[in-house]
Amino acid sequence: MGTKKKEKKEKPLEKMTAKELRDLGKQIPDITGVYGMNKAELINAIKQARGIVEDTEKKTDSSVREIKKKIRALKAEQEIAINNNDKKMAAIYKRRITKLKKKTRRAA
Repeated sequence: MGTKKKEKKEKPLEKMTAKELRDLGKQIPDITGVYGMNKAELINAIKQARGIVEDTEKKTDSSVREIKKKIRALKAEQEIAINNNDKKMAAIYKRRITKLKKKTRRAA
């Protein structure tokens, strides 16, 4: 009777869990350090290895990690301003930090 084999469809990379992506990444010899990567990095590495080019460009101008790095730098500047009793600059830094925090929430 019917000996047709069902082709196993692979679900989209964005729908996979990080664990599934790591298993998939381990099978590709071009990718190293899969356990040190987060989900977004794994997806990008797998797409690069497979030669998949993304058509849609994200609107965010920087990644969450870069934004958080800026926040840490601004917090250090804010501490310096507070220690120098410069309340005006401390308030400016606080507003900038708040804007960047909102940006990270939108980017995620």
